Amino acid sequence: MSASTPRSERAFVLGLDGVPWNLLEQWTDRGELPNFERLREEGASGPLVSTSPPTTPLAWPSIATGVWADKHGIYGFQNLSAEYSHEMYTSRDLKQPTLWDLLSPAHVGNVPMTYPVRELDGTMVSGMMTPSTEREFTYPPDLGEEIESRVPDYRISLDYPEYAGRLDAFEEAVDEMLANRREVMDIQMERADDDWQLFFFVYTAPDRFQHLTWDLDRLLEHYRQLDDLLGEVMEYTERHDADLYVVSDHGFGPIYELVYVNHVLEREGYLCRREDEGTRGALASLGISRERITNVLERVGISEEMLVSTLPRGLVDSVAEQIPGDHALYDVDYDRTRAFVHGAGNCYINDTNRFEHGVVSPVDVPSVKDELIEIFESVTDDDGNRVLTVEDGDELFPTDDDSPDLVVNGVDGYESRNAITDEPFGDTGTYAASHRKQGIVLCHGPTIDAGATLRGARVVDVAPTLLHGIGQPVPANADGRVLFDAFRTDAKPSRTKVERVDVSRRDEDDDVHDDFADVESRLKGLGYME
Repeated sequence: MSASTPRSERAFVLGLDGVPWNLLEQWTDRGELPNFERLREEGASGPLVSTSPPTTPLAWPSIATGVWADKHGIYGFQNLSAEYSHEMYTSRDLKQPTLWDLLSPAHVGNVPMTYPVRELDGTMVSGMMTPSTEREFTYPPDLGEEIESRVPDYRISLDYPEYAGRLDAFEEAVDEMLANRREVMDIQMERADDDWQLFFFVYTAPDRFQHLTWDLDRLLEHYRQLDDLLGEVMEYTERHDADLYVVSDHGFGPIYELVYVNHVLEREGYLCRREDEGTRGALASLGISRERITNVLERVGISEEMLVSTLPRGLVDSVAEQIPGDHALYDVDYDRTRAFVHGAGNCYINDTNRFEHGVVSPVDVPSVKDELIEIFESVTDDDGNRVLTVEDGDELFPTDDDSPDLVVNGVDGYESRNAITDEPFGDTGTYAASHRKQGIVLCHGPTIDAGATLRGARVVDVAPTLLHGIGQPVPANADGRVLFDAFRTDAKPSRTKVERVDVSRRDEDDDVHDDFADVESRLKGLGYME
């Protein structure tokens, strides 16, 4: 191969959480975003299909590993146990090696699901799911000290309920968060100097902003800040002869109504609420509810978060089971329930093999699943339009017997929720928009074909394409494919076969027993949790 053959030996992933292809296409066609426009003209680009469901905790690990959730092991924000309790997923639950496990030196910043941080050849600043900056959120630890010194107002995320009905203040807070995140990226760039093979940095601000507003004029102003940020990153990657991948984990769009899927299951006789008997019944008869208890405690300075962080999780779960209130998990009578929805549309059949109080025989699971598909597909709005999509978990996650049985989500304009309510539909409240399947992927660099259109790209295709593009082997068990349309025909990636390599499963022995109360509060503020 001639010395003039274009090639790259390092890559930069710039993650922009929640950016949809349709907005980016529209605004670059109009000349509103010059750096994104340049990226489309000089590189390869197209829509990027997300996971099912299209959520942050599934999609970013899929981008970083090249496999779907059944192989990387993360199905949502919370892991459901056989005893119907749940705990936060963390980086310790990720089973497939990531790009920063395969490439070094690597510098990783603000990528969701990277807490707690791991030792690596490079630097890491953990992202979404980090309890707070009071924890050890960086590697090496002294990086955290430098961030505290140079960016004293740095926060992992915002307290979203605080900004309900205060959109101007929220916009200012998001702008500040974006600026602070950018300075942290600059610190990592300084530490990396010229000694890096992978840079992977994510900005979650667009996702957060879009959840609470779908005012396109406001969004365009925010995207102009992203465009300026992109210009800095393009200059950095060009200076280092690196390939650049700009990706989002999912798209976004407006929502107009909430659909309560557990209500549908209760209405059709598949889910039964716990009866208010015993301790629970006595409390209910006295008018004592979860809301009244927490209000009283807060008046004396004891928050629900303080209780969760102070008491053992098992004790908190057992107490919550006895208090009447809106607990999507605790309000279910599992001895009489055949199916329920947990997390972002993950539907589980309550079978005897999987769950402690299962009532469905494993041999009956396929027939129950067929019944549920028919029920969910029959849910319509006042105009007779279907409001839910249903996918078979065995087809989505074929290598994991413990994956959800079905994935149920709202069609565009509807958002599925798992709270147990008395009505099938509800108002969206402060939420203006939510996730869609179609995100973005834009590639730029010495080996990338100018003006190329990428068709059929999926989140699992990013890692294999990046690895092959810089001459590295692709994990043999990758679900994604190399997007050869991205590369110049005379470039090395187009003229070499994809090399495959067996990779070892990531197994972490130590569990994470941290206080995730603030994380749960932030997720509830975005509508990610009930």
